[in-house]
Amino acid sequence: MESAGSARDRVPRIDPYGFERPEDFDYAAYEEFFSTYLVILTRRAIKWSKLLKGSSRVQRSGTVKRYIRKGVPLEHRACVWMGVSGAQAQMDRNPGYYHRLLQGERNDRLAEAIRTDMNRTFPDNIKFRKSADPCLQKTLYNVLLAYGRHNQGVGYCQGMNFIAGYLILVTKSEEESFWLLDALVGRILPDYYSPAMLGLKTDQEVLGELVRTKLPAVAALMDGHGVLWTLVVSRWFICLFVDILPVETVLRIWDCLFNEGSKIIFRVALTLIKQHQAFILEATSVADICERFKEITRGSFVTECHTFMQKIFTEPGSLSMATIIRLRESCRARLQAQS
Repeated sequence: MESAGSARDRVPRIDPYGFERPEDFDYAAYEEFFSTYLVILTRRAIKWSKLLKGSSRVQRSGTVKRYIRKGVPLEHRACVWMGVSGAQAQMDRNPGYYHRLLQGERNDRLAEAIRTDMNRTFPDNIKFRKSADPCLQKTLYNVLLAYGRHNQGVGYCQGMNFIAGYLILVTKSEEESFWLLDALVGRILPDYYSPAMLGLKTDQEVLGELVRTKLPAVAALMDGHGVLWTLVVSRWFICLFVDILPVETVLRIWDCLFNEGSKIIFRVALTLIKQHQAFILEATSVADICERFKEITRGSFVTECHTFMQKIFTEPGSLSMATIIRLRESCRARLQAQS
């Protein structure tokens, strides 16, 4: 027990992004993991510095893809995300556009919807508290307001606050966060946040089909209890694992998401389910299934982000974009027929 107590003294109570560690945080396990991860991070940082050679511009390539899968050091993350997602190119093509959006026409409904969610966004993060200086709530409000004006078909939807919040913590830039949000909502996750959320509903069904093929026993359990996938995974998709998996793990997932697109979400979801298949199959009721799907997003398997990221590229087996596109077409058609 002594080592847990001393780990609690050595590991900061607030993480590098400003989040307070939860009450039940396992300091000893985290310290053990982080001591090995720090060695990996240092090695990756040296490799990235050599690759970038002082440039802040990154373009997609086989080497960059390999490097991203092994993790992007925090100091390079913003420029890598901007480069591989196409956000940098959009920002370069539209100088001053973000600031013009902020000066745009008033929309009280949009402003009120965003304002309502401000205090609910990361209450456990000291940088988002009203007492913080600067308080990131204002930055977050601006990014979401500008995006709502830019993409009026979407406006503002709950869940976007968490995503924009993470973007701000990583980029420390309003304008870059805006263009990265545009890359995600406009291109990488089409139709996730539109009023009908058809893209989101479709992808939840696609996950169900992938589970049916790759993990049929889990699909049979879900069917047997009449559990819809949206009941257990909707927040995984809407929040892109924010507030579900540990921060560092989420950022490692996003490294790949910006570069390789939405199939990464399916890889993560399938890995979580496959790794805990036996545990999920012990469920005896709908409530039990829901609880177990919450449980599988906690613990050392997801905290140890480096091993976890290696697993998402091996555990689910082959998963081509062509397969996902085909499944999306059939699932979307089914949903539209139902509605």
